[in-house]
Amino acid sequence: MKLYALLTSAGINIGVCTLLLSLYSVLRKQPGNVNVYFGRRLAEEHGRHRDSHMLERFVPDPSWIVKACQYTEEEILSAAGLDAVVFLRAIVFSIRIFSIAALVCVFGILPLNYFGQEMIHVHIPSESLDVFNIGNVMQKSRWLWVHCLALYIISFSACILLYFEYKSIAKMRQAYITHSHSNPSHFTVLVRGVPKSTEETLSNTVKNFFTRYHGASYLSHQMVYRVGKVQKIMSNAEKVYRKFVHLGPTAFDKRILPRVYRCGLCGGTSNSFQLVRSQSDIGANAITNNGLEQHPIENKECAAAFVFFKTRYAAIVASKVLQSSNPMLWVIDLAPEPHDVYWSNLWLPYRQLWLRKIATLLASIVFMFLFIIPVTFVQGLSQLDQLQQKLPFLNGILKKTFMIQIVTGYLPSVILMLFLYTVPPTMLLFSSVEGPISRSGRKKSACKKILYFTIWNVFFINVFSGSVINQLNVISSPKDIPTQLAKAVPRQATFFITYVLTSGWASLASEIMQLFGLTWNFFRKYIFRIKEDDPASIPSFPYYTEVPRVLLFGLLGFTCAILAPLILPFLLVYFLLGYVVYRNQIMNVYCARYETGGRMWPIMHNTTIFSLVLAQIIALGVFGIKESPVASGFMIPLVILTLLFNEYCRQRFHPLFKSFSAQDLIDMDKEDEQSGRMEQIHTQLLCAYCQFPPDPSSCMPDDEGEGSSETNRSDSKDDFPHPTIGLPISRLRQAIMAVRMLVSLQSRGLSNLTLGTVPNTSTGGMSLCRQTNATDGSQLVSITSQGILEEHLKGSMNLECYV
Repeated sequence: MKLYALLTSAGINIGVCTLLLSLYSVLRKQPGNVNVYFGRRLAEEHGRHRDSHMLERFVPDPSWIVKACQYTEEEILSAAGLDAVVFLRAIVFSIRIFSIAALVCVFGILPLNYFGQEMIHVHIPSESLDVFNIGNVMQKSRWLWVHCLALYIISFSACILLYFEYKSIAKMRQAYITHSHSNPSHFTVLVRGVPKSTEETLSNTVKNFFTRYHGASYLSHQMVYRVGKVQKIMSNAEKVYRKFVHLGPTAFDKRILPRVYRCGLCGGTSNSFQLVRSQSDIGANAITNNGLEQHPIENKECAAAFVFFKTRYAAIVASKVLQSSNPMLWVIDLAPEPHDVYWSNLWLPYRQLWLRKIATLLASIVFMFLFIIPVTFVQGLSQLDQLQQKLPFLNGILKKTFMIQIVTGYLPSVILMLFLYTVPPTMLLFSSVEGPISRSGRKKSACKKILYFTIWNVFFINVFSGSVINQLNVISSPKDIPTQLAKAVPRQATFFITYVLTSGWASLASEIMQLFGLTWNFFRKYIFRIKEDDPASIPSFPYYTEVPRVLLFGLLGFTCAILAPLILPFLLVYFLLGYVVYRNQIMNVYCARYETGGRMWPIMHNTTIFSLVLAQIIALGVFGIKESPVASGFMIPLVILTLLFNEYCRQRFHPLFKSFSAQDLIDMDKEDEQSGRMEQIHTQLLCAYCQFPPDPSSCMPDDEGEGSSETNRSDSKDDFPHPTIGLPISRLRQAIMAVRMLVSLQSRGLSNLTLGTVPNTSTGGMSLCRQTNATDGSQLVSITSQGILEEHLKGSMNLECYV
């Protein structure tokens, strides 16, 4: 590839990024896009935002960059959690290490590569990019020791920075654990593989087992019920059937005016009416204390339960000890946080999990190898000579210089990026089938799969497929891998540079634009005419896609640093732009639905060590090909020292990310007992893991659209206010409904009314009540806190409350 082809690709991507960033600076100031670009802030600040002047709203403004850089780490930690801080720390680490690498390699290695052979250089834009690679250095060159020294500087700098980052993040994780006193997951374990008995129910089996073997520390338990996708459909159908069966005589209020519902394209009138149920149906649909309908749910109990302990230390000990001589029974794991529970997988039989993991592993491997086909096709586009030989009809098209620049410099990486968009949803599906018990565990598993997939296909398959096209040979044995990498990586460095431009720069620009959210917002407001913003629609940050992308670019930077230093400035621009974009998105757009406590950092650390070792092995092969025994000999100690450093970090810091320390847990237990908080925590434990919330609106669905177990806060705190009068929308709706019901009852001729207020224990506020002295057993209608029409027949006195 010529340098002008690379400059063409860079120009196209710079133009695309500049256009999208300018559009973002304008669109973010439009009132109709506030919920797209400020979703998290709207949810926390109750919908208050400042309107800009009419002229300012249509002028591109870079002030968002300054605001994104002004956020402190403490603000990010309190707003988005430790996971966001850890992710941004990885970005900062990349900026630091590649700034050092760029200074060393661009000013030290690049001139040596360019003047590595005695040749007449043409005009620089017409130069081939191969002259900037290490392949342009002569055999047995005495300047190869500079490359070796540069790799030593990069490796030692990376290890030092990694050590301090690991140490700092480990301290933040310890602070996160010790400061979360009321976290119910510290007292809770998930028990699976409960043996079935014909003499007692599964619930009694769990109670008897833990009362017998953990009697001093056992508090209570909660059974898990089967709620798979098919079971949900069947349960919903059963509820609809019961409603039709138990639907008795219905009274229609004809005085209610018709309403018109329009989708924006068509509309039709609908005569609204109210259903007033008879008293005989009330008992048939009694509601229990925890919101479950009284139907034979005992038949749906599965062999899993949440078990609550009196202390944190007792829970961690129970999770580490084998509970039975049969390892497939009474399997105990620490429970995830309540809003992190993946309820759909808890009912899966424990004996199936190992089969599911093997099946998903095989499916992932097959998918990885099937992806070789598009990767090979992409590499064929970058090899122009072979492409013209195989497809002669393209000779006329490829005679134009601009078309050559597009086909070889821009098109291959764009096609590969489009194919890679199918990887995250596929790997997320595979991770769901594995049977994880938490949403964060599912995302972490998907993150690992995507990371392995991208490293294998974007790096190794691109390298080896390019060498196959060039040399028409394949790798004959594993011992030839270092040599093949040493020969092929410098040749494919130009493709990696264009990949950084298209998949790196352009992806950040599209990320900040939120193209999907912007499109959906347009259809929702102007086509479907949905005016109210749903706080549950705020997305969570996609760590499982962004972490592999950042780590992949880090691998490309380490492996190409001394081989093709020209990639480093482009990588540095990517990480600097990513630092600004990700901080803006985390603070304004995404909502943290659950917290893992920084458990993504070991993945980042191990991948960085792998990248360093891979770069050192490739350099060892390159120095061997260049017949430089001194440089090759110095690479072996560097590989050993890097592996020893990784082992030290694994022994020193990694256990802190896998479990909790008994010292911290015992100190927290004693502190809670002395302060009197332990009884309050025990009371909260009994309702923390609610699989079936009493009110569907109190369950905020996560980004997968399934209900979470965490209930919302009070309406006055979380509800969106009306943009004109500033009152919460749900409160306005309830007040209007109360007044409307009052007028309706007055018009029916009900007398002897006494109005007053009584405390409302469900919401903590006051309820407007009306007391009617009636001896004829008439039925009155009241409005509950959820706005549901109910009947209360209390003999000689009827009490109506309007919340």
